Amino acid sequence: MPLSPEEFYAHALAAADDEQRLPLSRMTGWDISPFESEGLSVARLRPPVVPEPPRHGEDATDCGSCKRRDEGIWLDDRWRLTQITGVGVPLVLMLHPRDHHDLSDLTDPLAAEMGVISTHVARHVEALPHISRCHVYRIGDGGAHLHLWFFARPEGQSQLYGSWLVVWDDLLPEYPSGPAQTDAERVADALAGSYGGQRGAKAG
Repeated sequence: MPLSPEEFYAHALAAADDEQRLPLSRMTGWDISPFESEGLSVARLRPPVVPEPPRHGEDATDCGSCKRRDEGIWLDDRWRLTQITGVGVPLVLMLHPRDHHDLSDLTDPLAAEMGVISTHVARHVEALPHISRCHVYRIGDGGAHLHLWFFARPEGQSQLYGSWLVVWDDLLPEYPSGPAQTDAERVADALAGSYGGQRGAKAG
């Protein structure tokens, strides 16, 4: 049986110092870490809060993604792809079901479609000039409406490898909007050609 919230907290504090700070993770010592470990400290581990606060969109009638179900750079009957602007890496896209679903309540056919569409999106992002990799993330702590993230990792930037990419994205200056928009449109056109659906007009 998994540890209860209180048991998990006590277990973690057993490894913490007198200020309830855990030691720095192994990842902070990696050469791709955006932080130098000297002078860096871990935030204090706060006690659990149960029940957890609701995520945005737990009530489908107040879900922002549902209200924008017809917006995106690409759409079909069940899915939409949007571009996230103001980011530091060359391109960040997001895939959403048009109807209100989270990952765990997708039907098997919808889950299969998500996998195929995600593969097509990643393939088209990696076909862009000067993009080496497309990282795909599902987190879901902030919003109840399923959304998959696609991050384009720029060619040659070895410090941006792996799981630190989303942190680097937040640290980097904003990527020029013109090239990002052009690349988003290329991906949307390629997706419409390889999978179906149609181009949309808005970032969403």
